[in-house]
Amino acid sequence: MSDSAPQPRARYSRGQRGLHWAIFACVLLAYVFINLKGWLPRGDAARASMLEAHFAAGLAVLLLIGPRLLLRLRRGAPPVTPPPPPLLHRAGQLTHTLLYVFLIVQPLLGILAVELSGRAIPLPFGLSIPAFLGAGDPALGRSIRGLHEDLGDIFYWVIGVHIAAALWHHSFRRDDTLRRMV
Repeated sequence: MSDSAPQPRARYSRGQRGLHWAIFACVLLAYVFINLKGWLPRGDAARASMLEAHFAAGLAVLLLIGPRLLLRLRRGAPPVTPPPPPLLHRAGQLTHTLLYVFLIVQPLLGILAVELSGRAIPLPFGLSIPAFLGAGDPALGRSIRGLHEDLGDIFYWVIGVHIAAALWHHSFRRDDTLRRMV
């Protein structure tokens, strides 16, 4: 046996990595579907299908973020090697906090916007989530949909910063930030 202290793990756990990439795929699909919807004419069945797929991808994000947060709280994050300066570390923490807030709030806003319109949330394959709020408040629903859309636009930037930072860490700082998640 060795007298040395155990080495910190170099990567996130398999579950953390799997959930990270599954959520990434769902967010990507949500954006792809909602943008494809915008290219299709109103009343087109394919447009409705894109909206249904967008809802399904958003709901998948919401279902996956809980286990991901629980694993993060339980397992933590492996240290970056070599450690970043404190300011860079804090910037990373802020970006990750914004990512987690978005991954929770954005799907909830989407659900609330549809619920307040008094409609069921349509899903692929003829499935739907009933409108639990009944008639709701369509004007408030439109306002929340606008907020959902605006936050979606802002989130493009947060995602871009996250990706750019991972690539910068890998290519220029040459630390193991990116390798911890692959």
